[in-house]
Amino acid sequence: SGAQRLGWWAMPPHPAQFISFTLVDSLTHIALGACMGEVLAGKRLGRKALVLGALAQSIPDLDFFASYFLPTTADLLAHRGFTHSLLFALLCGLLLAFATRRLFRGRSMVTESTLPKVWLFWSVEIVAHIFLDCFNVYGTGVFEPFSHYRVAWDVLYVADPLFTIWIVVGAAILAVSRLSGTRRVRVAALAIALSGTYLIAACMLKTHVRQAFAAGLQKNGVQFRRRFEIPTLLNTILWYGVAETDSGYITGYRSLFDTGDIRFHFVPKSEALLQPYLETPDLNRLVRFSNGYYRGNLHGDSVVLENLRFGEMMPFTPAHPKFAFYYFLAYPTANAMIIQRGRISGWNLPTLADFGNRMLGRRTLEH
Repeated sequence: SGAQRLGWWAMPPHPAQFISFTLVDSLTHIALGACMGEVLAGKRLGRKALVLGALAQSIPDLDFFASYFLPTTADLLAHRGFTHSLLFALLCGLLLAFATRRLFRGRSMVTESTLPKVWLFWSVEIVAHIFLDCFNVYGTGVFEPFSHYRVAWDVLYVADPLFTIWIVVGAAILAVSRLSGTRRVRVAALAIALSGTYLIAACMLKTHVRQAFAAGLQKNGVQFRRRFEIPTLLNTILWYGVAETDSGYITGYRSLFDTGDIRFHFVPKSEALLQPYLETPDLNRLVRFSNGYYRGNLHGDSVVLENLRFGEMMPFTPAHPKFAFYYFLAYPTANAMIIQRGRISGWNLPTLADFGNRMLGRRTLEH
């Protein structure tokens, strides 16, 4: 089979890798939804507000069911598509408001809340999910179906423990404690405020890093069309930058602890490798999903499209970089767990230690 011919490249990551990223992302939304539920409706609903808030923030990600029916490349665009749009938030919120009032007929939620208030509760929760997803690299279809533009602010890694920890602790306290009334709201508000403070700090760090990359490119006389910077694995200390040129990409890393110049490297587009697949739906969808930041490469003897938007598979190997997102064009069925498989493929304790050293500004690995 195609997967057998491709060897280890086609193998999905260890299940723990998949579970870690998927669960942390879902846990973030569940915890944020629970804390917001307490702030928005805790006084009226008590602990039910936690459950309803967590449920509301899980709804947009029900688009994962599309993966059972769509080809992989179509599923990539379906995820964070219409279910992550403002229109969906309003329509779904209204539908859930009617359903909630019917379900809780005669109870306090109906007698004390008008339909617009219940609608606002559901819609605000869903919009918060959408807004948070805009801060990482995947891209969110906020304006679907009117525009296919995908919002990606590239501020947080898909799972950032320093953002998630505060709301998880807050939600856990609210779930198990005997606090009541205003105290519960204060705990929830504090948890949201702490995560929000980290998010604001991450935005400021992104601005600082972006300025550093701009200065470095200018100092090296690099002429480029456009560029982006993204945080690396689980942190906002070490950042990866890409600038697009006519024939390829200029890439580099920048730690907040770096004192010297950024060491840039050239990555060719190698578009000639992709020529046999130009008319295929897969390639067209992948180019759109990458926002144009893609290149051809060989994994073994198989042609892959690599999406630079997800960073390098193993940092600090500029001589022969391979990127975390790669798609086997000739073997569509060999692309299981395409988003997850390359994120920490090949990592172990020594490489993790090297990564930590690089975060601290020690650049001995870059050559």
